Amino acid sequence: MGFIKPDLPSVDPTTFLQQPLMERVRILGADWAENGFGSPKMVHCIYLLKVFGLYAIGGITIATLTSGLPAFWHVAQWWNQPIVYQKAILWTVLVEVIGIGGSWGPLAGKVKPMTGGIWFWARMGTIRLRPWTWVPLTSGSRRTAVDVLLYLALLASIVVALVMPGAQSDSLSAAVPGNATGVVAPALLAAPIVLLIIIGLRDKIVFLGARGEQYLPALTFFAVLPFVDMIIACKILIVVVWVGAGFSKFGKHFSNVIPPMISNSPAVPFTWIKRLHYRDFPHDMKPSRVATVMAHVGGTFVEIAAPLVLLLSTTQWLTVAAVALMVCFHLFIVSTFPLAVPLEWNILFCYATVFLFLGFPAWHGYAPWNMSPPWLALVILAALLFFPVLGNIRPDKISFLPSMRQYAGNWASALWTFTPGAEEKLNRVTRSATNQIDQFEGAGYEIPWNEIVLQKTIAWRSLHSQGRGLFSVLLRNLPDIESRTVREAEFLCNSIIGFNFGEGHFHNEDMIAAVQDEAQFLPGECVIAWVESEAFGSGVQHYKLIDAALGVIERGTWRVADAVEAQPWLPDGPIATHVDWVRPGRGHGART
Repeated sequence: MGFIKPDLPSVDPTTFLQQPLMERVRILGADWAENGFGSPKMVHCIYLLKVFGLYAIGGITIATLTSGLPAFWHVAQWWNQPIVYQKAILWTVLVEVIGIGGSWGPLAGKVKPMTGGIWFWARMGTIRLRPWTWVPLTSGSRRTAVDVLLYLALLASIVVALVMPGAQSDSLSAAVPGNATGVVAPALLAAPIVLLIIIGLRDKIVFLGARGEQYLPALTFFAVLPFVDMIIACKILIVVVWVGAGFSKFGKHFSNVIPPMISNSPAVPFTWIKRLHYRDFPHDMKPSRVATVMAHVGGTFVEIAAPLVLLLSTTQWLTVAAVALMVCFHLFIVSTFPLAVPLEWNILFCYATVFLFLGFPAWHGYAPWNMSPPWLALVILAALLFFPVLGNIRPDKISFLPSMRQYAGNWASALWTFTPGAEEKLNRVTRSATNQIDQFEGAGYEIPWNEIVLQKTIAWRSLHSQGRGLFSVLLRNLPDIESRTVREAEFLCNSIIGFNFGEGHFHNEDMIAAVQDEAQFLPGECVIAWVESEAFGSGVQHYKLIDAALGVIERGTWRVADAVEAQPWLPDGPIATHVDWVRPGRGHGART
């Protein structure tokens, strides 16, 4: 991998694109296993400068400067100051809701421009997606002046809370005598809280882009709880996030996540280490025992056991060890540069782990049973578990982010297909970016290498369980699949709505209908295979075949076990699917 130039697949570009679709998937899947996305190392350096320069040093500087604390390099004098922790949360929300945090830049499919977020969300006419159709005053799929004003007001309210000096707190003074910096004035947090809720009911894109499912509870705790209860509630919150993510890794999906993640890591210098995560590279590309152990010991077990130790331990050495383990856990994720690039989120969790569990340890009166009254801890825990529990039972109703299924491999996802020339119609959609094929060409990827690089993303999808099911649905239903352009929905979604974080609900039939309003595809020109996450313990995933012009034309299921056991390029043919419903009289080459 070069510093400036990308690591391109070792193929003849002209003849490669003439090969059958699944043969291309096989070749590019093997290339991913050795080289990941193949991005120049310069790209990773840009991300590191952003996360450690702009985000970390910039955020600490703002927090300390506006709170009367010494400069950022005097770590011992600010790391355990409550107002710094509060402003770190506010700064992170601001960075995320502007669009320069997660899902930013080339690794998320954003090249020109590298930023989605504000360029889409502060513009009228761009696509807005409401989370639930039953909520009044939320109809429509385009941003209005009201939506733009609400978004800009949210930005302004966060900035105000971030830059204002601290306010004295009697509860803080009682718990930490002599503290002179105070806390963020609770009154200043009312506007961001209310605006996040209002915006969230009208537009799930902005709410989830702000990571509202995690930061809204924290802001609420800052605003309404006395100091000791606030700290304990934030501990419960971060533990719910960790344990929820760990719990979601039970099942058959997660082992498939580890190999392509490791393969994409610039911190892994040796190809043989990457190959070690596949059973028999390149012949058997299912996860090896090494990958499975890494997934469920280094992932599932650590993400459940260590947080519970942190929450309940009153033993100093054990707590310090668990803190070190979780900090290393998040730094490891940063080193892999996952495609949603949630680097800021991971750095925040490193700091929050140290601040909450070492700055205010359980043995100093900050254990769950120290809340006043003690049963309040159970109430907060129950409230925080509501969406994770519901989302795992009914993944069709709740985003995988509030469901706390971050990077568990159990995702809603999709593959879009276009007949020759039809993809260009996406440029009719009101947005602040062009099609990614054009963005990559503008970034220096010559034709047809821009096409090959984008096809690596569908090969990446095939390395995960749901990708094999999606390709199976397309192969069974589209006799003309070899002449179609196939696109990974998560990347495509980024260029249309300015954000994606692995959330398949962002590109479901609601978004497809909004695209169709302007793109005006003819029947058969744009056909999408879309699948919902597996409901906990169900063993199946529910898919939809969607024609952009006609709507849903088929519904069915496949067994997760079948998807997991198949090779990414489906050499034995499509996995079995069970068709539940077919649109009457559907045609255009689709299976009847």
